[in-house]
Amino acid sequence: MSEHTRTRSTETQRETDEDERATGAERTTCPECDGRLTADAEHGETVCRDCGLVVEEAEIDRGPEWRAFDSAEKDSKSRVGAPTTNMMHDKGLSTNIDWRDQDAYGNSLGARQRQKMQRLRKWNERFRTRDSRERNLKQALGEIDRMASALGLPDTVRETASVIYRRALDENLLPGRSIEGVSTAAVYAAARQAGVPRSLDEVSGVSRVDKSEIARTYRYVVRELGLEVRPADPESYVPRFASELDLSEEAENRARSLLQNAKEQGVHSGKSPVGLAAAAVYAAALLCNEKVTQKEVSEVADISEVTIRNRYHELLEAEEGLEV
Repeated sequence: MSEHTRTRSTETQRETDEDERATGAERTTCPECDGRLTADAEHGETVCRDCGLVVEEAEIDRGPEWRAFDSAEKDSKSRVGAPTTNMMHDKGLSTNIDWRDQDAYGNSLGARQRQKMQRLRKWNERFRTRDSRERNLKQALGEIDRMASALGLPDTVRETASVIYRRALDENLLPGRSIEGVSTAAVYAAARQAGVPRSLDEVSGVSRVDKSEIARTYRYVVRELGLEVRPADPESYVPRFASELDLSEEAENRARSLLQNAKEQGVHSGKSPVGLAAAAVYAAALLCNEKVTQKEVSEVADISEVTIRNRYHELLEAEEGLEV
């Protein structure tokens, strides 16, 4: 290649690079005043924010062709379904046939059509749970939803419990154990992981298996899946107990202070966090001159009055020792 040809090639490449840079600059800055460009989705235009020059027009509107003025109207016009969730055995991807025997206009179906729709519902349900794994998941996730509702747990805990159960099913941890036992253990572990723990007595109260089986299955699932579950903090029970007993914010803060003092003194080691929290709430109510009996606290916390009395004295002794 001659020197003249090489020079022309270099100049052509330089001009091409300059044109590309200019084109890139035009996409972000105004060609008139070098101001910033913004997209006006309502009118389908790209305009300069400083001088108002319309750089591009007749752009494609990729939004919906309908308008909605409230959330209900938006949901009714939307053509997409709910997001996928682990709380359903099919992750919410399948369809359901409505239980109402009505057509699209709200008119009642005839006898033959009702019989046909009932048969379709039955076959649709069979297709949704085609194998034993799907039937297992459907039963277990239904149990998780029922227990979480009875315990007042948020959706995040239900989602976590569903994921834990799915992992246990994938790891083949269910043989020799009941579906109810593993699903209850998943709920108990998910609640502790989320920082909204429920006592073992509370969980066993809404479960269909006994307390010993729940504890045994919980330890097995946590060990085999390698779940990171920290010991329950007694302070996490205080807001719920105080709310159910209708105590003031002052009493709730006092209970937290008692538990913090107990931690500094090492009194909490080896003690039930539920018993410590209940005793702290009872002691705080007495110190704040709010009438609460040991029986009321024991019913809310689902522990014995003897436990409350023992922990109550230990908490007060720990506070006196800290003051000294």
